Amino acid sequence: MGPMEIFWLVAAVFFLIVEAATPALVSIWFALGAFTALIAAFFGAQLWIQILLFLVASAVALVATRPLAKKYLDKKHVPTNADMVIGKEGVVTEEIDNLIAHGAVSCQGKVWTARSLDEKILAEGTKIKVHSIEGVKLIVIPAEDSAK
Repeated sequence: MGPMEIFWLVAAVFFLIVEAATPALVSIWFALGAFTALIAAFFGAQLWIQILLFLVASAVALVATRPLAKKYLDKKHVPTNADMVIGKEGVVTEEIDNLIAHGAVSCQGKVWTARSLDEKILAEGTKIKVHSIEGVKLIVIPAEDSAK
């Protein structure tokens, strides 16, 4: 085994180790390119051909698989059942006062800790609409404000 075969083999193993050490696909394409160059080196291809094959094989593998990998691995937002209350209406069950960090609403049959989006104090019995969720708190607006 010559020096270029050893180089490409070490490069491929290095890229596979980097890939195994990370939770996302980051170097598998380069490992495929290194294996392609390794095969070319075994058959006695010139260095420039080996490098060209490494670059082309890596690029082709990247272009062919990256969109698919991104679709399945790149999940920034994990929807939960709680997300279903966004946009729904409810009723204030305990006065909402952001200043003293107090308040609750009933929405879809469940009682949630709540805060007002615009810092308004919302009295018990006020109809609200859920604007968003921050942690386990619903951020709400008065229902009449949502109609505007």
